Formats: sequence, structure tokens, C-alpha cells
Amino acid sequence: MTAGNDLIVIGGGLIGSALAWGAAREGARVTLLDEGDIAHRASRGNFGLVWLQGKGLGHPDYMHWSIRAGQLWPEFSAILQEETGIDIGWRGGGGLHFCLSEDEMEARRALISRSKAEGADICIELLDRESLREIAPGIGPEVRGASLSNLDGEVSPLLTLRALQNAFRTHGGEIVVNFTAERIRHDRDLGFIVSDATGCEFTGRRLAIAAGLGANRLASQIGLELGLRPERGQIVATDRVAPFLRHPTNTIRQTSEGTVLLGSSHEDAGFSTGTDMETIARLCRTGTRLFPALRSARLLRAWGALRIMSPDGLPIYEEAPEMPGAFVVTCHSGVTLASLHGLELGPALAEGHLGPAPRSMRSVRFAVQTT
Repeated sequence: MTAGNDLIVIGGGLIGSALAWGAAREGARVTLLDEGDIAHRASRGNFGLVWLQGKGLGHPDYMHWSIRAGQLWPEFSAILQEETGIDIGWRGGGGLHFCLSEDEMEARRALISRSKAEGADICIELLDRESLREIAPGIGPEVRGASLSNLDGEVSPLLTLRALQNAFRTHGGEIVVNFTAERIRHDRDLGFIVSDATGCEFTGRRLAIAAGLGANRLASQIGLELGLRPERGQIVATDRVAPFLRHPTNTIRQTSEGTVLLGSSHEDAGFSTGTDMETIARLCRTGTRLFPALRSARLLRAWGALRIMSPDGLPIYEEAPEMPGAFVVTCHSGVTLASLHGLELGPALAEGHLGPAPRSMRSVRFAVQTT
């Protein structure tokens, strides 16, 4: 058994790494337990958007929580680069949601109006076709316009994960790889004890479960039922092409290296991370309708990855009532919320509470809905 920690974080993806880094920056002794490449790691398949326009409508707490994350992203990116020297590919300045019909334009107008009515601290502008051509001159003839928000941006999920883990180590954090947490128990003197199938154990005064789709079985051991389910998304990547798109969009973005990503789908496929030609063809058709010049681009690869979805699609931030000091953090917006998880929630967990996390994001809401 290892010496005790202030905090053990289970899950080495973007969520767990951000929490661990944030706690370690506050001086906490933190161990991050990472299952390794066998995990259904969402950061490997993430589209890389920091996306706020339309997020959280009808759920004010989630909307304001997400917008706060968007506002923190420039600071978050700058700190990571200063601590590691890694350029994580952060690019702000707004994102575009394309419209291919007048009905879609009207739907964006309604979204903008509703965002204002619900107090969203975000500027969303609706661009007609001619205004859009000034910033995206290669759009196809079917494109009617787009909405442009000031907070949306893009980033490399893999470089962000690398930077978080490197920075975590510089603050004294320990990462244990290829560790699959199997059992959680609590001891009055030792605190929380996490063990794997071999009996290897780690102890800590506090515990944070950020294990993605593996959180269901772990949370049940601390008295919480989460009901998380997988949702598959597929993404297509092309070879490098000349720069043509300065803003990320809801379905297409060009990386700083010049490759183009087309995505993404929403599929109920269980735990399968496979791909299928029908979805790949649909993503390619959408991409070429938006930018016809992409018809000459060469497809390099396609992949599928799993999102972590709660019963209502919203995050879960909760301390186990039966085991104070044990927390669960899960969401499907690990990129967008990474800034907030690292800069505010991680430090709060180091002190033994959830800080500014909305109380409406507790899992008890599912029991209320069922009742």
C-alpha cells in the first residue's frame, strides 16, 4: 500500500487530468490513476471544439457554467503553455454554425433570441450569405448563412491532455498508468482505499471518480447510481490542404496542421467504437456541400469514439452522501469544461468540496424524475 494522498483521482482523461492538475497547483498531494489505452478515452476521438452557442438552453445553471468555462479558456491555455511549453492549439475568436436552408436560419434566430431571454453572457450574431462569404469565401451555393458566437473556439484534445499531465507532474503529482480501479473502500484512519485486481492499493483522504463510462460501477461502491451510457460519434480526417477556414464550425474544422476534420455523428451503438460507410459518406457529403473544394481532398482515416452521456445529457457533480470526501465528476463536454475543471473545480476538490459546481447537477435529479 502506498503512502496516503490528499486526493486520489480515478480516470486519466481530460476530466480527471484537469481535476488532478488543478488540485496539485493548490499544493495538494495527488495521485492520478489511469487505466491506459484500454480505456474508452473520449479525448482520442473528440472533435476539439470549445462550443457555447446554444449550450444549456432550458438549463440555466448548465448554460452559465459552460459560458464561464468559455471565458476562462484564454487564461487556461496560457497557463498550460507557460508551465509546459506545449502549444495546445487553442484558437478563439468565435465559431460558425452553418445553415443550409431558410428553416435552419430561422431556427438560429430563435436560438439567439432564447439565449438573450435566458440571460446568456454570450454574443451570437446571425450572418447572411454575403456577410459569411467575407470570412469563409469558399462556401457552397446551398449555404444560406451562419451564426457566429464570440466565445466558441477550438483546441487539440490530445495536446491538451498531454499538457495537463505534464503540468500535473511539475506540481508534484504522480500518474499511475495501466491501473484499473476495481474496488473502493473507506477506512476511518486511512481514508479511501482504491485497489485493482492484483491487490495494489492507493490511499487518500479524498477521492474523485472521473472514470468516464467506468464510473457507473465505481460510483455504486460509494452509494451513487449514475445511469451513464455511451453514445458513439464518428469523425473523418482528410489530408492537408491549403488554409481555407479560420473559424471552427459545428461540422467541420481545419487543424493548424492543415488537415480537415468532418464530424460528428450521434449513434446508439453500445460500446462499439467502429465506423460504417453510411455515416462516413454522410459526413463527407455535408462537408462538400459546405465547401465544394473539399471534393478534391483525400480521405486519410475515420474513427469512432464514445461520449459519456448521463440520462439527461447534463454533467454530474456530486459528493457521496454516505461517504463524505468521495466525489463524482462526469460530463460529455470534457473539452469545453476543461478550463473550469482545472482552474476552479480541481482546487475546490483539494479542499474537500465542489466549489462553484451547480447544485442542480447532482444525480438525485434522476431519482426525482423517476418518481
